[in-house]
Amino acid sequence: MKNLAILNGKPLIYYAIAAAKEAGIFRRIVVNSENNIFAKISARYAVEFYKRPVRLATSGAKSDFVVEDFIKKNPSDILIWINPTSPLQSADEIRKIVSYFLEKGLDSLITVKNEQVHCLYKGKPVNFMVGEIFSRTQDLIPLQPFVYSIMMWRTKCFNDTLKKRGSAMLCGKSGFYPVSKLSSLIIKKKEDLMLAEFLLRAMKPGTGYKIKYDKIIPTYANEDRI
Repeated sequence: MKNLAILNGKPLIYYAIAAAKEAGIFRRIVVNSENNIFAKISARYAVEFYKRPVRLATSGAKSDFVVEDFIKKNPSDILIWINPTSPLQSADEIRKIVSYFLEKGLDSLITVKNEQVHCLYKGKPVNFMVGEIFSRTQDLIPLQPFVYSIMMWRTKCFNDTLKKRGSAMLCGKSGFYPVSKLSSLIIKKKEDLMLAEFLLRAMKPGTGYKIKYDKIIPTYANEDRI
């Protein structure tokens, strides 16, 4: 029931629905769940509801088959999965991601975030060399963990690839779109909900954030920079 956790007065899933509606680019907006309770949520926010099979609601269910099932029951040329676990993703960013997908002629896309930090994998350096001058973080090649705030596919390519190789989340010409810092906040644990709650409160109209500096640096007093 994570999607019904209250976040700044609204259930978590509200933010994905609201951003999709505000984006103004979708023919249909459909909440996909195995639980009938989300039919009531869908009605509340004036979007459609699709009840997927219970077999696709277990912890072992693969996303490939959730997508395949939805495509079969809801035919379309392009399917876009907006993940409610990224409640701070804006309508404007959704429009930019979809435009990128179309402009680049992609068949599949997953959002990522750029991380410019020194990283290890199984104790070994990934983007730096031991024994060399320690690079500034801004000079490092960004690593790109998946965010999954948006995934999208041309459905024909998805179906053809799934039949051919048994998986299709990345099919055909694949692309990756780096999202903003806010969009990359993924709700998995209580601490993530707390962070999102504080950020949403800070982002309310009329409560815009401005960087301030210690008075010892008077020349920076009116500048919004780091």
